[in-house]
Amino acid sequence: MKNKFYLLALLAVMGLATTTVSCSSDDNIENISTAPSKLTLNLSGENIAAIKSVTIDLKETNTGETTTVVATSANTEIELKKGSYTITANGTVELTTGEEIEAAGNAVLDLTQDNQNVNISLGIKSFSEDFIIEEVFFTGVQTFEGKNYNSGKYFKLTNNTNKTLNTGGLLIMKSAFNPASNYDISPAIRSTDFAVSAVMMIPTNLGKDVASGDFVVIADMAFNHNNANTPGYDLSAADYEYPNLESTALGQVDNPQVPNTVVIYSAADFSMFLLHNRGFESYAIARFPANETTESWLENYKYDYEYPNSAGNTTSKSVYKIPNAWILDGVNCAIEAVWEHNPLHSSIDSGWTACGTIDSDPSRYGKTVRRKIIGTMENGKNIYKDTNNSTEDFVKSSVSSFQNGIVH
Repeated sequence: MKNKFYLLALLAVMGLATTTVSCSSDDNIENISTAPSKLTLNLSGENIAAIKSVTIDLKETNTGETTTVVATSANTEIELKKGSYTITANGTVELTTGEEIEAAGNAVLDLTQDNQNVNISLGIKSFSEDFIIEEVFFTGVQTFEGKNYNSGKYFKLTNNTNKTLNTGGLLIMKSAFNPASNYDISPAIRSTDFAVSAVMMIPTNLGKDVASGDFVVIADMAFNHNNANTPGYDLSAADYEYPNLESTALGQVDNPQVPNTVVIYSAADFSMFLLHNRGFESYAIARFPANETTESWLENYKYDYEYPNSAGNTTSKSVYKIPNAWILDGVNCAIEAVWEHNPLHSSIDSGWTACGTIDSDPSRYGKTVRRKIIGTMENGKNIYKDTNNSTEDFVKSSVSSFQNGIVH
């Protein structure tokens, strides 16, 4: 997208240089070339009858400049500089039933014409009375010798409701698609399903009750990772672990005192569940419906897709998918320098969060993505922000909540 705009801009400059020599000074060629475009924003979505108030952020990807407009109708016209834009929309709509509800959408735009339209498809935001993802630690740490330490990563899931929840049957998954690579995937399923590269489950018989405001920790190795040479975190009090024991290169050891999750699917060798240490993934949690089992899911939810590759051929692959309707919560992760798209649909997460700002950012080590605190429950526990927009809900490059170990 960016290269396309650069080429158009270069052609425009070349044409300007040629024309300026042959035309009189009152032609005002320069003003014409830099004049803003008239852009019409078209908002629509299934079962949406009217737009009440939707805030639209248009970010120019080359300069980082953001233009914000509030739309109160399905079609809104604005003036905008030519460029390449990522668009995020969040707001309130009225359904055909008369109900007012929150909705969100994303789009990309190469604005090259003097008059142009962009269609933004809105999805109804889905909220559940279940666990949310409070924190993900995917970056890992470096030893004091400057070597990458591959263990000690974790998910922190929190009961942000006013009732007791049980962890039995929870699914934790990561995306099959990288937010830094936006291929022309066919068939496109993001509006209905989440393509996954790995899924682990907390077995029903290992489920535990979690009180309102409390949390559980799922660590890749439930040990103390803080020692004389490694500035990791003490995860010995984790509730569950997912040791990747079949890969001896990771040097992982199972803690027999901590119950293990079960990796029910992985596109990687050895059924491993490995987190991208730059966070180029999306994560989500879900539950199977009452009539679904691991076996029936593996039988019925395979996802075959293809896309044109750089060699001019077609690449075909197969992974699995989780219907969006099963998902309880999700978070897109990327960094600003390489972000291209969100693997999760905007109804689940219309934004994204990050550790670091540049690719392979050395400052990312030891940092997490962590949900913002917005209040306190009656029992003194935190209330966390949850608008299905991780740009607003999470603190980027946060300090870990377990700097002093796992304390409830």
